[in-house]
Order: sequence, then structure tokens, then C-alpha cells
Amino acid sequence: MTAVIAIVGRPNVGKSSLFNRLTASRDALVADRPGITRDRQYGLARCNDTTCILVDTGGIGDAEPDDDSLQKRVEAQALQAAAAADAVIWLVDGRDGLTAADEELARQLRPITSQLYLAVNKAEGRDPDMVSAEFYCLGVGQPYAISAERGDGLRRLLEAITAQLPHDPDSETDSVEDGLKISIVGRPNVGKSTLINRILGEDRQLTADLPGTTRDSIAIPFVRDGEQYILIDTAGVRRRSKITDHVEKFSVIKSLRAVDAAHLVVVVLDASEAVTEQDLHLIGLAREQGKPILIAVNKWDGIEATQKNLIRAQLDRKLRFLQKPVIHFISALHGSGVGMLMKSARAISRQLQTRRSSGEITELLARAVSEHPPPLVRGRRIKLRYAHIGGHNPLRIIVHGNQVREVPASYHRYLCNYFQDALQLRGIPVLVEYRQGENPYAGRKNSLTERQQAKRRRMINHRKKK
Repeated sequence: MTAVIAIVGRPNVGKSSLFNRLTASRDALVADRPGITRDRQYGLARCNDTTCILVDTGGIGDAEPDDDSLQKRVEAQALQAAAAADAVIWLVDGRDGLTAADEELARQLRPITSQLYLAVNKAEGRDPDMVSAEFYCLGVGQPYAISAERGDGLRRLLEAITAQLPHDPDSETDSVEDGLKISIVGRPNVGKSTLINRILGEDRQLTADLPGTTRDSIAIPFVRDGEQYILIDTAGVRRRSKITDHVEKFSVIKSLRAVDAAHLVVVVLDASEAVTEQDLHLIGLAREQGKPILIAVNKWDGIEATQKNLIRAQLDRKLRFLQKPVIHFISALHGSGVGMLMKSARAISRQLQTRRSSGEITELLARAVSEHPPPLVRGRRIKLRYAHIGGHNPLRIIVHGNQVREVPASYHRYLCNYFQDALQLRGIPVLVEYRQGENPYAGRKNSLTERQQAKRRRMINHRKKK
């Protein structure tokens, strides 16, 4: 098994910066503000010669003992990650020095893990021994002075951790990246995290009845019915005019990147608010990128029958630009319809893995042209000769022919819909691209012989006399 290392500590001590440094990525959202990280973030890190799974957690130390707020649940998630990990990196702030919150956190961490490593962050430009001296009184062993931003002292810390970890060269280290990537997107507070918790069967993501609970894009690998998946929980995407906080701006950017990285996009709608312009914008964005789309209308159990009929009619009217959309009416809180949603996801996964020959695609192109020929352009007909698959994620069909640059938008939509219907691709849009061979005589001009030049002069003089 691959070793798991959790990073814990008080808010704003640099846990996400250390996570990004060790994973050589920007997966964790970083800002000079406490409480940015809330959910657990997983990533692969190379610790010397060992590959391990790194877990970024939310800050511990702001919740009161009798507090039932969101911050208390953030702390519970962080302590749960520490208890399940093979080793724990406890990060403290070398600039703030030893605090009462650190002493309380030491009492919480000592009983739940035997592999606890204290790292004193923000030690750049200072004497490592002076920075870490006061932290010996915490009783968790030798402190390691590091700089998560610059990477100072990390090699010494990682050598100490990997020396105690079990090393299995045959372990599956790439399992975090394998599987069908499903991005869950939507407006704030529509139930994305609740849906993920329902699919996983545990309270993996923090949920609250307020918008903006999820701030980062969290990738969660799991196995269902013997198949591997990666669920990506994203922050809610509001209209651009309503975004004023720079942290929310970066959260939205990461949500849009999650759509680009996904194999399948589940757009969650709120049944109590019907279909908004922002919902249509997110669906259109996924469709433009050629991503398979599942529409999940959440909170379906909380509305009346007459309202349900109105919402169905609205979906039929507003989603006409999708060819045979796959719509599921679900309740993420109670679980109704979620099983059918995952069944559709598995069906789309199998369709994406289906390989089709160039002869089959060319035959479909010939049938499409035969049923509805392309229009004339300056008296000449557009000729579409053959086609083949250009990619499967997204599904792309390359059409070769003459004058393909003149194909009208209406005929382009006709071809996209025809291929999608002929291949029986429900929920999977088809991107059609065109290729035209270069004219070998373009830019070339024949030189006239002396006899031809003389004949040309006689013709010009003859025209002038007339």
C-alpha cells in the first residue's frame, strides 16, 4: 500500500503552500488569510525515492469546545485525516512562536498517531536552531525548521519521515490519477458536496446551508461496482458581476479548470429555483469543450407536483440546444435518483471507450451528405470526402474535403447532431472539425512564351480599336 502523509496545523501556517511544494502542483488554494482550506485535498508527492499520498487539511484551533459551527467540522475532518495517515506533519509558525493553541493541539495529536513530525515553517533567513528551540517543550520530538515557500529544510524532514515508512516498490502509486473523472459543478448552495457525500456513502465533504462552503476543487478517488472513479467537488460559480472577493475569483477559476480536466461533467440544478441563466452558461461552457454532460436536478423531493411539471416544461424549452440531454431528478440529501445518475455515468464511460473505424465514420458522413447535401458556395458545391475519429476526450470527428472553410454554421450543427444521433451518444456531444488539402498550384503563375505575349498584345490592340 502507498503511504499516506497528512499535513495538520493551525490556520494560516502554510499547510497548503507545503502541499503544493511537495506535490509540485497548484492544486491547493493559497491566500494570506486564515481558514481558506476546509476540505481534505489529496495529491501524489515524491518523498526522496518513495511516492506517497499527501493530504492537505483545514486549520485546527479556531473552534470553541461547545461550538457547532462549520469550523468545528473542519477541525474534525483534519483530525480524522491525521488518525488515518501513516505519518503526520504538524506545521507550526516560526514567526508567531509557541502559542497556547499549539500546546492544545499537541495534546490532541499525541494520542492518535505515533509518527508525528513537527515542522517549524517560515524559518527562511533565520537561524534554524533559534527558531525551533522553544518548540521542544511540546514533547513530540525534534522540530525541523523549514520554509514551505522556498523549500529550505524539506529534504531533512522528508528523510526522517521516509526512514520510518514502510516501503513497497510494487504498490500502486498512480491509483489517485486513474479512473473516470467526474466534475460536479453548479451555482453555490445547490447541493454539490451533499451529492458527493451521498455517492461516497460518508461525510467526506463539508456541507452547510450557506453558499461558499466549498472553496477549492477537491479530487476524491473511489471505487464503485469494481470501477474506478474520481469525483471532483468544485466551488459554486456565480455570475461574474457578483464576484468581488479575490479568493472566490480563484475558486471559480479552479472550478472552470476542473471542467476542462474532467471526462464527464455533472451540472447540478436547484429544483426550487428552476433553470437560471447561470445554469445555462455552465452547461453551454461544458458543451463547447465537448464534455459529456449529465443534468442533475437536485432537491426534487421538496417541491409539489404542479411545480415539477413546470420545471420539466422549462427544461425541455431551455435545453433544446442539447441533443437528447440526460436529465436525472434526484435528492442528494435522501439519495433518491443518485443510483440512476451513477448508472448513466457508467454508460457514458463505456461509450467513451468504444473505438470506431474510419470506414464506419466515413459511411455515416456519406449518408448525412446524401440526406442533406451541403449548400453551394459561389456556384460550387462543398465536397465532404471522408472522415475519421480525431480524439475520444472530447469526442472529435475530422472531416476532409474541399471548400470546408465555407461550411455554414447551420450545416455544421446538422453534422454534429447527425453523428451524435447515428452513434447513439446520449449526453455526449460531438465536435466536428474540418481539414482541407492545400492547392499545389496556389500562388504559381505560368510564364508566357514570346508567341503568347505577341498574341496577347494583338488582342489588347484589337480591343482598344473597338
